[in-house]
Amino acid sequence: MGWLDWLDWLGRHREVDETRWVVLDVETSGLDPARDRLLAIAAIAVRVDWAAKQLAIVPADSFEVVLRQQQASAVDNILLHGIGAQRQRDGVPADEALGALQAWCGKSPLLAFHAAFDRALIERYARPELGAAWSPPWLDIEHLCAVTHESVAARSLDEWMAYFGIHCALRHQAAADTLAECEVLLRVWPRIAAECRSWRDVARLAARQRWIARA
Repeated sequence: MGWLDWLDWLGRHREVDETRWVVLDVETSGLDPARDRLLAIAAIAVRVDWAAKQLAIVPADSFEVVLRQQQASAVDNILLHGIGAQRQRDGVPADEALGALQAWCGKSPLLAFHAAFDRALIERYARPELGAAWSPPWLDIEHLCAVTHESVAARSLDEWMAYFGIHCALRHQAAADTLAECEVLLRVWPRIAAECRSWRDVARLAARQRWIARA
């Protein structure tokens, strides 16, 4: 089964809430998703009106949790994300945090910037707590940026934010980064809406980044 055939199969067999997407960001103790610890998760829902071709951020429909840590992360790590040692120790147990995230997300697809990292952390923590019961579809916002703005050389979130003129005073804090990612998604939405009529169309569009020559 080819990549696009697999997307077709997925679209037919996985129930997805196409009108509510979840943009998600995580904070971690390091940059290795296979070994470092998940410290916090923040997410914001966006509403898709397919008939009107409109996308809207819904700040009131949001989620944020700090996971309990037996040992706080290193001081330089804390300075980066701002989650203090006591706040880490007083966090929510992982099973409760992941269960609450699953319940809040419902059947919404998940989007993140460089989503492979966020997905690896979420799945690594969710697997022992939730088993195979939760397997939402994921999509990388950076891929959507690349296929809708092929001439732009940006790769990182900071580069795309600079290109679109988006400012974030609290970078590397999950809630603020999530909002910045929503803003990036809003900037590319007009070109997405011009080509897509469903979530499956958006997944197909993002998959095209595999064939884009990038410097």
